[in-house]
Amino acid sequence: MLSHEESTILRKHREMAFAMPLESINPARIELFEAGVVQPYFERLRRDDPVHYTAHHEFGPYWSITKHADFLAVSADYAAFSSEGGVSIVSGGSIDGVFPMFMAMDPPDHAVRRRTVMPAFTGSAVDSLEHLIRKRAATILDSLPVGEEFDWMDRVAIELSSMTIATLFDFPQEHRRQVIHWLNCAISPIGANQLVKTHDEKVSVLTEFNNYFTTLWNRRVNAPPAGDLISLLAHGETTRAMGPKEFFGTIMLLIGAGQNTTQNAIGGSLLGLNLFPEEYKRLRADDSLVPEMISEAIRWQSPLAHARRTALVDTEIRGRKIRKGDKVILWFLSANHDEEIYPNPGNFEIGRKFSTIPTTFGHGIHRCVGNRLAEMQLRVLWEEILKRFPEIIVVEEPVRLPTTYIAGYRSMKTVIPTRKN
Repeated sequence: MLSHEESTILRKHREMAFAMPLESINPARIELFEAGVVQPYFERLRRDDPVHYTAHHEFGPYWSITKHADFLAVSADYAAFSSEGGVSIVSGGSIDGVFPMFMAMDPPDHAVRRRTVMPAFTGSAVDSLEHLIRKRAATILDSLPVGEEFDWMDRVAIELSSMTIATLFDFPQEHRRQVIHWLNCAISPIGANQLVKTHDEKVSVLTEFNNYFTTLWNRRVNAPPAGDLISLLAHGETTRAMGPKEFFGTIMLLIGAGQNTTQNAIGGSLLGLNLFPEEYKRLRADDSLVPEMISEAIRWQSPLAHARRTALVDTEIRGRKIRKGDKVILWFLSANHDEEIYPNPGNFEIGRKFSTIPTTFGHGIHRCVGNRLAEMQLRVLWEEILKRFPEIIVVEEPVRLPTTYIAGYRSMKTVIPTRKN
């Protein structure tokens, strides 16, 4: 059984974070995310240096925005902090820098492209999918073994969210796992222990990925307009003339945003309930708490770890002078754990009273277009879980993703002891 009590390694990192000189703190280290020990460093920065400068990093110096109020202010000020050129800390070769996408654009280009895909994410569009998603969730849950270990991420989180992605883009369900594999390879760093081992392998994957969706584009552009995302782009007044790179970038953005946020929030919700079993008991006793649990899960987990901005002008935040051209990192993970907004932020507390909306889905013009859909999938899944299982147990620490961009999981070993009669 997992416990929320600090592990030895987390205590060690907390001691290190609060003992080391501020100028030595570099939160954008993959090993901190992979080990699940980055939060103590953000806690130290929020207390002692909320607008923090890291002078030395493999992708160049950067500022860390760690407080909730500053996150909102920078997110809203696109005149001073630009998304152009990429929204990841990675510079020079990141997917969002090579392939234009509207998340990495400023007005007016951002707004007109965002408007084109919005019909797929309106309240009525999301509501129309609920019955289908509930049916799929029920089928997935009914297929799970009882009394045997299985990977929650593979069997549930990735499965349900990838089915929804296939529906949104209207490509065959039997291709959904291949598409998610392409996406994961596209955003993976190159290395011996990574999904792609060489530059040539990555180019090959991207080519295959691009060719698949280019074929779908060519079909949709020559067919009557429809409601799927590719058709909306192919027939949109401002997007039908997109170049190949922007089309591919937009496809990767929409798939990645929908898949990574939802699947890792599904993982995080189960992990949080296991780490705080009294909250899990409350939920099992009262399924009307599901919406409140979902709100807490997406705050506590914060699947998107950061977003990058580039300063367009010399400016100042909390007395720190940020120069034109500086890289500014908005840390979702830290803003959603700001003690001034969320007391005891490391606790998973159903019914937490929110004085302001968590930053999980962003803020301002770049707020996620699919947040309603992500929340609906989580709600429906947990409503169906509570009908079937007295408890789902995470049996050991999950394997986390080796990236500073997505706070999520490669795998999560799980056991269902019994089903409800």
